[in-house]
Amino acid sequence: MLQKLFFFTCLLALTACSNRKIAQQPDAVKSLHLKNTYGTYAAPPRLPNGRVNQQQLLAELKEINATTYHWLIWMNENDWDDLQIFLPLAKKQGLKVWVSLVPPSESKPIAKHSSEPYQMDYKTWAVEIARLSVKYPNLVAWSIDDFAHNLKLFTTSYTDSCLKGARAINPNLAFVPCVYYRQITPTFATNYGELIDGILFPYRAETGGGNLTDPTKVEPEIASIRKLFKKDFPVFVDIYATGHSRLGQSSVDYVKEVLAFSRKYADGVLIYCHQDPVKFAAKYNVIREGLNR
Repeated sequence: MLQKLFFFTCLLALTACSNRKIAQQPDAVKSLHLKNTYGTYAAPPRLPNGRVNQQQLLAELKEINATTYHWLIWMNENDWDDLQIFLPLAKKQGLKVWVSLVPPSESKPIAKHSSEPYQMDYKTWAVEIARLSVKYPNLVAWSIDDFAHNLKLFTTSYTDSCLKGARAINPNLAFVPCVYYRQITPTFATNYGELIDGILFPYRAETGGGNLTDPTKVEPEIASIRKLFKKDFPVFVDIYATGHSRLGQSSVDYVKEVLAFSRKYADGVLIYCHQDPVKFAAKYNVIREGLNR
């Protein structure tokens, strides 16, 4: 009897140890971190000196019931410094944070701004973001905008080298690049599917010719993307609350409907961009209502 009791005690201990190891695997932790991703992207309220108005941003994110804020490093040279102020404040409020960098096609000299201070040195960015995520575990993911527009730089080997640098420091930090529907091809999935931890997919009804008026393609486009990747591969929808340079502005009703479909079919939702509650009150309120469901 004592031998049997000892055997079962050892078995339970081994099972518990095994379960702990499974739970601590990077893929499992990333999956946990990426769940319940609902929030906004970029366009934070700013002070007269251009710095982010931290308290106002936090208050607005709380009001709309966001679980996540996607911090863009681009419009101000102090965005990286302001992020480091924001992270502990966001942690106190229970907010997860993603960080986004701009690619070469959105950097100087093509654009007015670059991601500062490391600009297009993405290997250094990967390492520094990973270091910051160790200090502030609520920094759970990083992204590169228009990733697939810039594959001449972001080859599989270069991307892999960046990610190896980050993962050597924090294997639990997810990489979720921004990729448009037409760019998410079988070839892209084959080449990059094992490197990336999810897709941030800006919805533009591209199977309907491309527009910001038709919300009905959300479900089939997400389903089409999922078929290209491994089981349970996360797909996040970026919703155009702010207009597109070619496709124009989106309506309040459009944002409301795309948000409802995205919540139903995607793994998470981020709003492009964070809406000013005074200037864009109608869209702000629709987002608040949609995220509070």
